[in-house]
Amino acid sequence: MIEVVRPGPLATVQDLGRPGHAHLGVPCSGAADARSLRLANRLVGNAEGMAAVEFTLGGGALRFHDAAWIAAAGAPVPLSVGGRPCGMNAPCHVPAGALVELGVPPRGLRSYLAVRGGLDVPATLGSRSTDLLSGLGPAPLAAGDRLPVAAPAGLADIGVDVAPVPALPETPVLRVRPGPRDDWFTPDALATLTGRPYEVTPASNRVGVRLDGAALSRARDGELASEGMVTGALQIPPNGLPILFLTDHPTTGGYPVVAVVAAADLPLAAQLRPGQRIRFALAGRAGVR
Repeated sequence: MIEVVRPGPLATVQDLGRPGHAHLGVPCSGAADARSLRLANRLVGNAEGMAAVEFTLGGGALRFHDAAWIAAAGAPVPLSVGGRPCGMNAPCHVPAGALVELGVPPRGLRSYLAVRGGLDVPATLGSRSTDLLSGLGPAPLAAGDRLPVAAPAGLADIGVDVAPVPALPETPVLRVRPGPRDDWFTPDALATLTGRPYEVTPASNRVGVRLDGAALSRARDGELASEGMVTGALQIPPNGLPILFLTDHPTTGGYPVVAVVAAADLPLAAQLRPGQRIRFALAGRAGVR
């Protein structure tokens, strides 16, 4: 059993989400940075999709009532077990009764702490993920919450000391593919999008990242009938400033989507923090893969 002593600014339980329900209006949700969740789970011998804790800007503290193995991945945070430092991207043993504490990451936004066996909170529609938009799944963690851990029977052995992970870039470049509604914008809209940096605003969350910078000009007036949305969509509201949808995004929307971020770059998008600058580049262009 794990006791939440301090959740930090925001801590939620996340796995790989609940895909396949968009036709019912249910977002996929799940870990915003699925690549980091998968890594943390693999490091402790879990299946990649087991439920773990997603911390936003660190600051959390968990009391382990039973001995366990943990691993943290994602935004690099100072991590300690019982007051002793423990490295990121590596398995770490937690004695019974020890306090695991996370500091604030100097770069990036979301860190994942996996425990061997996985968190055994109740599942909703096949997932234990917290969805902040629909309210499905467990509530965001609060001090005093208790998280059961599943028995680690049948799991793979822990066989890796540390996983080398590249540092998060200071100014990420996210690759995009035009459309499906780029024809609703003037011919220079994509050049505007990719020609200068945008800044992440504080009005950002797991639903989407709001950006400030050069506005994109419309070629057509009016609004679309609501149509399906995907994670990574760059939706453009009337003010012309992009909103980058993350995992808790609505399943439909009426603002036109000028481009979609490549799936391989979504983990970088999940690590964007307020005040950070980012750039977009067209996928397939010379030098952009």
